Amino acid sequence: MNKHQESVELKAIGLVHTRERYRYEAPRQSVFASNEGWIELLPDYNFEAALEDLSGFERIWVIFKFHLNETWNPKVSPPVISPAGRKVGVFASRSPHRPNPIGMSCVELTGVEKRRIYIRNFDMLDGTPVFDIKPYIPAVDAFPGSAAGWVDETAKCTWQINYSPLFMEECNFIISQGGINLENFCRIQLAVEPLNARRKRINIISDGVCDIACRTWRIRFEFDQHARQIQVLKIYSAYTAEELLPDAPDKYGDKPLHRLFNDKYSGW
Repeated sequence: MNKHQESVELKAIGLVHTRERYRYEAPRQSVFASNEGWIELLPDYNFEAALEDLSGFERIWVIFKFHLNETWNPKVSPPVISPAGRKVGVFASRSPHRPNPIGMSCVELTGVEKRRIYIRNFDMLDGTPVFDIKPYIPAVDAFPGSAAGWVDETAKCTWQINYSPLFMEECNFIISQGGINLENFCRIQLAVEPLNARRKRINIISDGVCDIACRTWRIRFEFDQHARQIQVLKIYSAYTAEELLPDAPDKYGDKPLHRLFNDKYSGW
């Protein structure tokens, strides 16, 4: 090891608990999120005392580990479009593919109870190890007028997303049955480069109409490329009738939910 390199051991102080478990469910930044959960700190470390006085803050910084990543890249393709579609240096990005898989997120604090920290609108997944908690202090942590390099060029690329009442009803039904939040998925995947078939599972149905795949679900949407607007219409099951027969294999363990969904919405 180079004499200038130093090995530092970090120990997790707790874990994140949330509905979101898969990479594609993670918002690009916490400001784009719409979720709730909590951080459960470990017992026997007197963390209850360490959390005293934190409840008076509206936001906190969470230092965590990108626990699903094992490699890093010096150049990355940002989840938002970069100038001319080029890759950028990882240190000029918030990519999880870093030399040390350490993340930092500013999230909303909604409550503190014993060793549990309730949070909202965050970009971490279930089981994320947490290393540290710090209060967000607007007077010293916010510099809204600062230049943001290539990120300043991406604002014009954002699309407006609207949801039909039917989609929202279907989405809420899936959530109520323990399924994934497809509204959150659409917010993450369709806000920037929604038609990029190289990075998303897109299927063009007709002029101005597409499906996007999310695990075993398909979501249909209309798009207006000139106005950069999307109307999310409806959710479909990706399983065929034969695949939903009672004795069919169930690799992902979600076919009972798909059967319920089809019984309720297949005729709509």
